[in-house]
Amino acid sequence: MTPAYDDTLRDAPTETFQFHLKKTDGKARLGTITMPRGTIRTPAFMPVGTVGTVKAMYLDQVRDLGADIILGNTYHLMLRPGPERVARLGGLHELIRWPHPILTDSGGFQVMSLSSLRKLDERGVTFKSHIDGREHHMSPERSIEIQGLLDSDIQMQLDECVALPAEPREIQRAMEMSLRWAERCKVAFGDQPGKAMFGIVQGGDIEALRVKSAEGLKALDLKGYAVGGLAVGEPQEVMLRMLDATLPVLPTEKPRYLMGVGTPDDILKSVACGIDMFDCVMPTRSGRHGLAFTRRGKVNIRNARHAEDKRPLDEESSCPASRDYSRAYLHHLVRANEALGGMLLSWHNLAYYQELMQGIRKAIAEGRFADFMAETQEMWAKGDIDPV
Repeated sequence: MTPAYDDTLRDAPTETFQFHLKKTDGKARLGTITMPRGTIRTPAFMPVGTVGTVKAMYLDQVRDLGADIILGNTYHLMLRPGPERVARLGGLHELIRWPHPILTDSGGFQVMSLSSLRKLDERGVTFKSHIDGREHHMSPERSIEIQGLLDSDIQMQLDECVALPAEPREIQRAMEMSLRWAERCKVAFGDQPGKAMFGIVQGGDIEALRVKSAEGLKALDLKGYAVGGLAVGEPQEVMLRMLDATLPVLPTEKPRYLMGVGTPDDILKSVACGIDMFDCVMPTRSGRHGLAFTRRGKVNIRNARHAEDKRPLDEESSCPASRDYSRAYLHHLVRANEALGGMLLSWHNLAYYQELMQGIRKAIAEGRFADFMAETQEMWAKGDIDPV
């Protein structure tokens, strides 16, 4: 008899970076990534720690919620405290007291969002800091060098991300440049035992360009592949169509990471397409603005109907923020602009995201992912229940 799936178990770390595809249910995939600093259970949600902190959270709390890996950002950490300083202090893991895996985004998305402050050409990106206006240059080689100084476990190639909608000619130019940069990043990364460099598929909302990008990256035989340039203004249907076009091209034995996504519904549907890894600032950003994600859909705790509601956000959750604080108190904190309100709601939201991932993994293991997806969406559709 096959033993029941236990999502609390993590495979032992390995000296080399390895992806183990353990089971599929339709296109949904259950697996693990093992490396020296620990194991990542997939599908995985990576809390975003842009500048070395998951906003409003202690990292011990983040770990206790079930996170196996967090994300840092090359662009922001380059500006402050600076990669050389981080290296002198023992690396990012030691600095922030997180001994588990860290993925660093190369900064391509931030470069896109700062388009008025940058110049881009084949050599890389020259940009002015949004902090003090100083000019910096980041080449593909420098991006990998910075990520090495940070000592991150999964390093992303430098790419050019194009906001949608965009002209096809511009999308193609950026995709082809990103492919050339991927080759340079691979050379710069070299052989780093126990670590990995991922390429990033670009191509906007044009299926043929997505396929060409995926084929080019596959030829580089990288340790993992990300899909970038989505959730940047296009409808969800377009995002899913791009995934359907892209993922069959990528090798099944390598992990697949959808960057910057997203809502719980985005995650469910992308898992159904075959994605293994996600990151998004949404849980913490929404929490700081009074929005909670729950089993019954979204709850705006600012609404007056919560002012005298003694119920918690979720009495069945194992997270104290979800279970032990009344909606009335959360409402008061948020309306009074007290920092504790954002802290508690961020804690709750990250707990919900990790509970969702745990449910997804268990459902795939049991061969009932489609049912789990339908049941979860049905609960969201019911909406939050007013107090009696």
